[in-house]
Amino acid sequence: MADDQQSRLAKITGMLAALVAAAVVTKVVNMAWESASGHKPPRADDEDAGLSEVVVAAALTGALVAAARILATRGTAKFAARVNTNRG
Repeated sequence: MADDQQSRLAKITGMLAALVAAAVVTKVVNMAWESASGHKPPRADDEDAGLSEVVVAAALTGALVAAARILATRGTAKFAARVNTNRG
């Protein structure tokens, strides 16, 4: 496999890992929020939720999803580099 193809494969794998990580973190945050508050996290278009609750839910979810995506992308890049180094 050419280096260009390996690079593309690593990028695609990194993107997929980031998407999966984001989905998992979102699910975990939703479950934790529901467990702690007794209801699902509010959405921006939820008229029953207070502004502060919407902002906290959005900030918490956004920060954790961003961190998970970064960790997944970096982990995939490190794994791809290690595989390429071991290949020769």
